[in-house]
Amino acid sequence: MRCLRPQTGIQLRFICTRSLATITDARRPQTFIEKVVQKYALGLAPGQTVHAGDYVMIRPEHVMSHDNTGPVISKFKAIGASRIFNPRQTVFTLDHDVQNKSDKNLKKYATIEAFARSQDVDFYPAGRGIGHQILVEEGYAFPQTLTVASDSHSNMYGGVGCVGTPIVRTDAAAIWATGQTWWQVPRMVKVELSGKLSPGVTGKDVIVALCGTFNKDQVLNAAIEFTGDGISALDIDNRLTIANMTTEWGALAGVFPVDAKLLEWYDAMLKKQELRTFSSSRIGSAPPPPDHPRLNRQRLDKLRSSIINSDPDAEYSSHLKLDLGTLVPHVSGPNSVKVSTPLPELTAQKIAINKAYLVSCTNSRASDIAAAAEVVRGHKIAPGVEFYVAAASSVVQQEAEASGDWGTLVGAGARVLPAGCGPCIGLGTGLLEEGEVGISATNRNYKGRMGSPKALAYLASPAVVAASAVKGYICGPDHLKDETHFTSKVPLHSIDTIASSKSSTSGSEAVKMYPGFPTTFGGPLLFAPQDNLNTDGIYPGKYTYQDDMTLEQQAKVVMENYDPSFASTVAGLVRSQGLSPASDTVKRGAILVSGYNFGTGSSREQAATALKSAGVPLVIAGSFGDIFKRNAINNALICMECPELVQDLTQKYTPEHKRGQGGLQGELTINPGWNIEVEMANGSIRVTTEEGEQRFYTVRPVGQSVQELWTCNGLEGFVVQKLQNQAV
Repeated sequence: MRCLRPQTGIQLRFICTRSLATITDARRPQTFIEKVVQKYALGLAPGQTVHAGDYVMIRPEHVMSHDNTGPVISKFKAIGASRIFNPRQTVFTLDHDVQNKSDKNLKKYATIEAFARSQDVDFYPAGRGIGHQILVEEGYAFPQTLTVASDSHSNMYGGVGCVGTPIVRTDAAAIWATGQTWWQVPRMVKVELSGKLSPGVTGKDVIVALCGTFNKDQVLNAAIEFTGDGISALDIDNRLTIANMTTEWGALAGVFPVDAKLLEWYDAMLKKQELRTFSSSRIGSAPPPPDHPRLNRQRLDKLRSSIINSDPDAEYSSHLKLDLGTLVPHVSGPNSVKVSTPLPELTAQKIAINKAYLVSCTNSRASDIAAAAEVVRGHKIAPGVEFYVAAASSVVQQEAEASGDWGTLVGAGARVLPAGCGPCIGLGTGLLEEGEVGISATNRNYKGRMGSPKALAYLASPAVVAASAVKGYICGPDHLKDETHFTSKVPLHSIDTIASSKSSTSGSEAVKMYPGFPTTFGGPLLFAPQDNLNTDGIYPGKYTYQDDMTLEQQAKVVMENYDPSFASTVAGLVRSQGLSPASDTVKRGAILVSGYNFGTGSSREQAATALKSAGVPLVIAGSFGDIFKRNAINNALICMECPELVQDLTQKYTPEHKRGQGGLQGELTINPGWNIEVEMANGSIRVTTEEGEQRFYTVRPVGQSVQELWTCNGLEGFVVQKLQNQAV
């Protein structure tokens, strides 16, 4: 990103080339992900193409929800919906709290199942497996499709060339009711994998190393496309593991290409299906078995004839490279995926463990169970160590039982859990207790996630987890044989930042305004000089589950954990300057400017609604946490990014020109006396300082999809309007 700064005159003009975009030029080449999203985008004009930064309305192939289906049902009913728009689009899987046999949980599960039956929705009960694994096994996540889920690990679908990305509960309710929701296409990052993994190195080691090596938010809120000659040597289970943990790496999608190995994998899946039924070739009088509704020869042949590839000159924001041939087994942690260590370093420390886990959607497929069984065969789990095993699905468990691998683990002393999430999310049996150390083949080792916050959690491959369970300390399978195959080394890696071919001097393309959307947002500017201002700072957790809090009450406590005086400051500006909208074309209020990754943290919607209710119609930041931005747009709070404005305010009003220390007088929210006007059609920003100096910035304007949501007072209003139109 470049900022053009003229050298003369009192009027300073800046061109910010990074912000919220609209649909852009059809002449630009596209990435694989952009092409797939285009297939599912609604309302595009002839010749329009989808690119990173664009806001689009999408109608995904499928939408999955799990134990959180209950709250989505409540939202669905609250907006006045009664029938799911497309039952074949919707999937329910119960997988998170499957060990919980309390009356309350069983009643919740029964309610979800009854709703599914009444709506003719595909339903998978507790015990069938983890939702993400089911979506792959049953073909809901299929190459070159777009499938979403109200769960962060929907990135996993990228392992089979499906663009999978997470949504929030309001989005899920909207899709149920109308079949569609909005999405901003993330920036694109290319991750090139070269070479070939050495024996004993797995996909888990690849993603653990990536998370620890590129740990400066290089892929935060990005969509990753994996490329390179190293991909052909990665089997599909390894790809699924890598794609799954791109979530922990910070990405919103992580997609592998559709290649010969993937097509062969689907051929094998179809053959397995044939073996599960009597075929007409065996019994001449029997009719042929029915096709699977999603995994069938016709669909696979169609895929083969229409493979999508990224254009050679498609645009990426950066290009990361990793040489697989230089990689050794890696371990993540403790308690952070941003810390990864070559296994030999930890083995030398002989870190004793109390618990080991082979569970979750990341690494509990048949190949993972086989790898662990190969390690423990002929051994017993070490005294004092508890080794928990749960298959990713009932299908996986059946396969592992048939191969004998399941019995091997159980015979060695492993403790069996039902197919489901369980310890990975801190639910059920076998959680880490205070002072304990655990090693797991799961995806998250955040402090307190798998039990006590005073425990230590490490992540590793199934083979390393199994070897550690046998030895009683963190080590690899070679240590069971008193051999050492690996030395400690950092894998070869590099980063190339790619300049956009779009000229930054051209400014932003004007967009057509949606009827009823204000042409101008403006008012006094407030500056919160803080990066990573999280949702707890914006809306304290102690209020989050007080469901009877009105919007007026939310406004009084907004930013309380960051700056207790913020709410009164905004209220004073609103009262003193009469900021009520003067017309339908102008929206006035206090315009909040803050640093980078604004709104990071939890998915609480009140972080957005409290700001809006306080009198803040627009937030400008260096960047936003993606979940906050979704919630903001879903609740008609406009978000725009302008790093140059943030930098100017930082330079003028903070100690040592750094954010994170408040203002020059120690104030947490700075009121510099500036006024700001944003023209929404072309993204031009005019700032008038207290001294009367004018400064100009330009950002890309928000597109019509966001504008339309705003005129409906958010996504729920949009859905209500759609339902009313359908009724008419």
